[in-house]
Amino acid sequence: MLDKIIMANHPEISSEKGPAFEEALEKLQLIVKKLESGELSLEDALKSFEDGVRLTRVCQEHLSTAEKRIEILSQGSTEGSIELRPFSPPSG
Repeated sequence: MLDKIIMANHPEISSEKGPAFEEALEKLQLIVKKLESGELSLEDALKSFEDGVRLTRVCQEHLSTAEKRIEILSQGSTEGSIELRPFSPPSG
């Protein structure tokens, strides 16, 4: 329900198109393994690389959409004092 409200009020967050994030990531990992094996012909390697670039863009789009949704949900909180801060991964 909340997802529908967010999407209706924020059209800049497009509904997901193409493969799901997990599916795209899994396919990308398989492509990397094939490319690293060194057993592909040049033509097959180029095709796999192109597919990998496309899947990388799909993953980036999914992550960007998730980030926007989190920002909207965080800003919409009137109960607590949620502060939106940039994500910084733990070092190590």
